[in-house]
Amino acid sequence: MPDFTWLPANQAATEDVEAVFATGGAHKCRCQAFKVPGWIWRDTTQEQRDVALLEQTACGTAGPTSGLIGYVDGEPAGWVAVEPRESYPRLWSRKQAWMRMDPELEGVWSVTCFVVRKGWRKSALTYELAAATVEYGQHVGARVLEGYPIEPPPGKAVIWDEASVGLVQVFVEAGFEVVATPTLRRRVVRRQLISDS
Repeated sequence: MPDFTWLPANQAATEDVEAVFATGGAHKCRCQAFKVPGWIWRDTTQEQRDVALLEQTACGTAGPTSGLIGYVDGEPAGWVAVEPRESYPRLWSRKQAWMRMDPELEGVWSVTCFVVRKGWRKSALTYELAAATVEYGQHVGARVLEGYPIEPPPGKAVIWDEASVGLVQVFVEAGFEVVATPTLRRRVVRRQLISDS
């Protein structure tokens, strides 16, 4: 059985972050889709996204950081973005119903993106990463974890990179509950946490 561990990205090496983001859509997006107020492909350049990810992960510093790196048998294999909800300007700058739920709710940390490195895909690594957000959220004092997964209608497939936000079942297995179904495919899930403090 592979050994799964995780670290906040600021405690990981920059090379580990780069290894996870090396291929696929994550290589281009660099986990910036919810970080920029406008349209990511129109309003940012690749260089800006590259720099932003490294600044936000803050590797080798005391933090704060923008996510977790998951390791399988010591090898960097996955990423999950988790930060205070206010760290994601695009969640508040657009008008989709799922982006503006309960704005007065305090202590919400959003789980917005999963990346699994080539070679570890289809290994249920996203389940491990989702569970890691719960442990991390408790450690940093989050009151609520919130995600925005996709649940395709019966018989329909998940299209290009939709699964980067996570699938409903991944969150449910980590103890999240569906709190809203704002569109045919989009769900809002939450997990209440008891903080260490």
